[in-house]
Amino acid sequence: MRLTVGIAFFLSILTLAVPARAQIITAGPDSVVVPVPDTVNADDNSFFLSKWNRPAKAALLSAIVPGLGQAYNKAYWKLPIVYGTGFALGYFLVSHHNNYQDYREALIIRLDGDPNTVDQFANSNIYGEQRPNGADNLKRARDFYRRNRDLTILLSIGAYGLQVAEAYVHAHMKEFDISETLALKVQPNIMQVPTQLAYTPGLSLTLYTKQK
Repeated sequence: MRLTVGIAFFLSILTLAVPARAQIITAGPDSVVVPVPDTVNADDNSFFLSKWNRPAKAALLSAIVPGLGQAYNKAYWKLPIVYGTGFALGYFLVSHHNNYQDYREALIIRLDGDPNTVDQFANSNIYGEQRPNGADNLKRARDFYRRNRDLTILLSIGAYGLQVAEAYVHAHMKEFDISETLALKVQPNIMQVPTQLAYTPGLSLTLYTKQK
């Protein structure tokens, strides 16, 4: 009994030590290691993009570089729209952020209680120190530009996702069959009213697609 358990334990260790691509045959007196072809990973050496369809590739390219998916779809006329939108959003983002920082720093200096520190809007007709609501106007300006900066960030994220979705949909539409075998037939028909046992005249639309 001890010999049997020892052999089983030894075979189990030997099975774990042998790689997954080998098979142990114990029919004979000695164990023989037979190589087994690896069929699971046989096709994994190919480039992963080669397994993707055209819409997925277009969406991935647009996600990596905005506008690259439109170029992949050969819709070059959309590139000025993509980059023009990106330039405009980038300009407003930088402008709003800089203005927010200016008014924020000016408000901090105005409220620090030190008469030796003077902010850049101290002599302004709207935000000046001599104005009765100068500090309140600085606060409103700070909040205004901060709100517009955050809104521009959200618009930029939306524009980025929109151009990715546009490249994906356009790639799908390029594969859509618009040959002469497609036809839409409109003809009169008698249809039953769903809520009651009655019939009413109407029109039926029939789309004839290409037969494979």
